[in-house]
Amino acid sequence: MNGPNLIAINVGNTRTQLGQFIGGELEQSERFDNDQRAEIVQTVLKWWQPVASLRQAMILLASVRETIARQLSSALRDQLSVEIYEVGNDLPPPIDRQLDPETITGVDRLLNAAAAYERIRQACVIVDAGTAVTVDFVDGNGTFHGGAIAPGAALQLRALHEHTDALPELTLRVPDDDAFGRSTAQAMLQGVYQGIRGLVARLVEQYAESYGAYPQIIATGGDAELLFENDELIDNIVPDLTLLGMAITAKHAMAADPD
Repeated sequence: MNGPNLIAINVGNTRTQLGQFIGGELEQSERFDNDQRAEIVQTVLKWWQPVASLRQAMILLASVRETIARQLSSALRDQLSVEIYEVGNDLPPPIDRQLDPETITGVDRLLNAAAAYERIRQACVIVDAGTAVTVDFVDGNGTFHGGAIAPGAALQLRALHEHTDALPELTLRVPDDDAFGRSTAQAMLQGVYQGIRGLVARLVEQYAESYGAYPQIIATGGDAELLFENDELIDNIVPDLTLLGMAITAKHAMAADPD
């Protein structure tokens, strides 16, 4: 069976990611700030035209921001008069879970896990470096075990600026190639940059000790390239991992209901 013909819309905490899939292949993707609703809608309209005429075409939305997703879905329905399917409500992420019963897990984490396991078919750690940093574990049978959630780089830098009198407002960048932060800005960058990398390394070690084997590590998210490009710990950086998880979700739904 061919892969899905799909427009995937992933609404994150601060940004919305779009992907156009033809026959299961990601043809193009783009990111917008969440408040750029007009630009998001116009891009979906443009990308939908070549997809709509294909067999089993669909628009699939995943979100961790319910209000934004609802507004976007309504705008697209008005413009296109087509159904907007939602991951979680309409289509379940195709990943088994071993979590506490009351746990509510962000759909983006489950989609990342599904895509990572589909990609390598072995135990893996998924690091998503965005508004938050999540470090999640999937075992060799494809079961999601949860993981850890920490503030992302931008949140950490903003908190340092907003909750002190003297620390400047900064945007994340790679700190200078010096062991010491010799200015206030470099000290802040060293703390956040190395802190996130150290967090990931320690958690991966903890997961490996608990599981009894060393997993592959896949990074994604808006800050992944900057944080992990030269980090030997990371096996692969996959910027569009969540979108790929959405395509896998659509593929499983098509297999269950070929009509």
